[in-house]
Amino acid sequence: MKWTDIEQFRVGKVLLMLKKEFLWVGVFSLVANVLMLTPTLYMLQIYDRVMKSGSELTLFVLTGIVLFLFAVMGIAEWLRSRLLVRIGVRLDEELNSLLFHAGFSAFLRNESHNTVQMFNDLTNIRQFLTGVGVIAFFDMPWTPVYILVMFMLHPVLGLIGLVFAAVQVMSAWKKRSALAERIEGASDAHVNATGYVQGKLGNIDAVYAMGMLEPLRERWLVRHEASVLAAEEFQKLQQREQSYAKFTRYLMQSFTLAAGAVLVLRGEASSGVMIAGNVLMARALAPLDMMVSTAKQYAQAFDGFRRIETLLDGFAVPEQTLQSQDLRGVVRIDGLVATARQGTVPILNAITAEFRPGEIVAILGPSGSGKSTLARCCIGVWPESNGNVLIDGIPVGEWDRSILGPHIGYLPQDVELFEGSVAENIARFGEVDPEKVVAAATKAGIHDMVLSFSKGYDTAISFGGKELSGGQRQRLAFARALYDNASILVLDEPDANLDEAGEGSLKRALRKAADEGRTVCVITHRPGVVALADRVMVMSAGRILHDGSRDDVSRELMKSKSK
Repeated sequence: MKWTDIEQFRVGKVLLMLKKEFLWVGVFSLVANVLMLTPTLYMLQIYDRVMKSGSELTLFVLTGIVLFLFAVMGIAEWLRSRLLVRIGVRLDEELNSLLFHAGFSAFLRNESHNTVQMFNDLTNIRQFLTGVGVIAFFDMPWTPVYILVMFMLHPVLGLIGLVFAAVQVMSAWKKRSALAERIEGASDAHVNATGYVQGKLGNIDAVYAMGMLEPLRERWLVRHEASVLAAEEFQKLQQREQSYAKFTRYLMQSFTLAAGAVLVLRGEASSGVMIAGNVLMARALAPLDMMVSTAKQYAQAFDGFRRIETLLDGFAVPEQTLQSQDLRGVVRIDGLVATARQGTVPILNAITAEFRPGEIVAILGPSGSGKSTLARCCIGVWPESNGNVLIDGIPVGEWDRSILGPHIGYLPQDVELFEGSVAENIARFGEVDPEKVVAAATKAGIHDMVLSFSKGYDTAISFGGKELSGGQRQRLAFARALYDNASILVLDEPDANLDEAGEGSLKRALRKAADEGRTVCVITHRPGVVALADRVMVMSAGRILHDGSRDDVSRELMKSKSK
């Protein structure tokens, strides 16, 4: 990547928006670096003027001037640091929401991006912009100036500074190249090991009950050892580079001092020049030394920049059409083909159907027939699809989710609850309206159940709702789907974990929703819900075999069985 091409990158565009702030950082860097010459000039004046003249007044005046210049330099450096912090915060403000949506979109598309890592990458870039690495970047252009001053003191000192500067540049480039691959390898190995454990914690009951703990530990240990080995290799390389950098720094200081001493002995320079040359050498190579010592931060920030750009490159905010807050709930599907990620065999094959307000549609079919995929396509959460899915005549992908989402009541096959209170889960973590929460719970038939909890609707639920039974989780998720009278209900086997009382509440809620003019689509295997349906759709191998009124489809199925 060329920095001249930065405009084509989203993070780069944000950084270009902050060019005014970066310009002021450069101005304050100029002031600070010019004033960095103050100690050198002060030393020369002390050795070559005050010590020879013995004038205390000269010393007093020089010291006063130096103290003032030091104060100006300190203020310039403070303002520069404050601006860099502001730049980091602005970068985060501009990208965090975009990154949040892009990360969830990638996760929805089953892409290989690590969403949590993306936020760590944004943090690394923000911290890099406020750290010594960027300060070294702004100070580095002044290295030639300091070396030029060393040439002015004596050509030999300037030549030594030039040689050591070249050595530091090569060392910084070598360390950055060497560390980049090791950092990414160590990070990937660590994520792989911890992700494996976290994935198994979600099914800890089955793991513990069936004695799977030891085999899984052995598999985790392989990943863990790979992670430790990668981290060890990285640490070895980093320590070796740090030792080399320290050796180079001490050699530079000693060699410069020795060269200055030789010049003094030969009468080619004064003691002040000897000391000033040593100070200037340290100052000239300080930015390069910082770049070597912060090579890890450079590598992490660059890799994070690349990963974020890869994520954002595949994400586009959908163009929104003019949409109304009122939604009738007509779902029309035309020529829908859906596949698994990078799959070739279609899960759904040229599906055409329509779901209308005021009717209950029961979708039947064997496992693997495409029922759940159809449900997810209807609400726009299945990425690998072609064809048209329209809600009120607007493609589902063009809907503003802040408008469409509250009108969708979705109950997935694998129920997920989130950390928060019962009321917050029902209210979908928006502003909790107590009346709407109670109304949804009452329709779902769980109001009395919730009141029996220790704190009622304020009862805390952990991630996944592990403290609740399967039936309780399902009924609570059903109440969430019903919240605020959602216009479209898409329920994937909502009766799978329900007892007789729960199924009765489910059927009453579905009938009431349809009578109120809502679109109701239910995937089910139970005859009780099928008997409630106005229309039945039978699927097999990704196709619709039958679609019509309950009685008509029942007769067709009976004919098929009799044959």
